Amino acid sequence: MVVPVIWFHETTNALLVLERRKKLKTDEYSRTLSALKSFNIKADHEGIPLVFGKVSELADAHNLSVYDAAYLELAMREGLPFATKDSPRQTAARKCGVRLLLK
Repeated sequence: MVVPVIWFHETTNALLVLERRKKLKTDEYSRTLSALKSFNIKADHEGIPLVFGKVSELADAHNLSVYDAAYLELAMREGLPFATKDSPRQTAARKCGVRLLLK
C-alpha cells in the first residue's frame, strides 16, 4: 500500500480522537497502532513537491481538499486504484480516469 505522507498523521489522529471520545478503548488504540506498524505501508515522499502544483490544481479543479487531492494525484501518478466511499472523491477519480477500488 502506498499512501501520501499525511496518511500516517490522519490515521493516528483519527484513532486518538476515537479513543478520547471513548469509542475506542485504550488497549484497542494501542493494538491498532501496533497492527498498523506491522503492515508494509510505503510513504510517498515523491508527492510532497507536487503539493504546490499538480495536487493543488486537482483540488481546485475537482473541489477537493488538498489532502484528498494528494490521494487522487498519487493514484493517478502510480496507476493505482483509488479507495474511497466519498461521492465527490469518486466523481473526481472517474473524471481523472482512475479506477475505483470501492463503489
